[in-house]
Amino acid sequence: MERIPILKLQNYLLVTIQVELHDQLAITLQDDLTQTLSRTHARGVLIDISALEIVDSFIGRTLAHIASMARVMDANTVIVGMRPAVAITLIELGMSLTGIRTALNVDKGMELLRRADGSDPESS
Repeated sequence: MERIPILKLQNYLLVTIQVELHDQLAITLQDDLTQTLSRTHARGVLIDISALEIVDSFIGRTLAHIASMARVMDANTVIVGMRPAVAITLIELGMSLTGIRTALNVDKGMELLRRADGSDPESS
């Protein structure tokens, strides 16, 4: 079965989606991420979607569900690398990714997670 790798980096989980995200793969990612969060007690999830050219309403909802589950498990979610066309599509679909912060790239996303977690030296 196809899976998207989930890497643990310090107190955070890093997910880099390098393939088109079809519905079953999105559900598998949601399940895998929830289990990994539970096992690792990570403080944040960073999802890199820079390789995605299309995000439909199902994938958008799945990303929102991932963020909701992470929040319940005391972790923040940041999505990075969203293409302008993807952002426009989500707006046209009437979707707001509630509870999800966005950043331009992985570095900025990690900075947001560290700040939210209180472990960014610049936030003191």
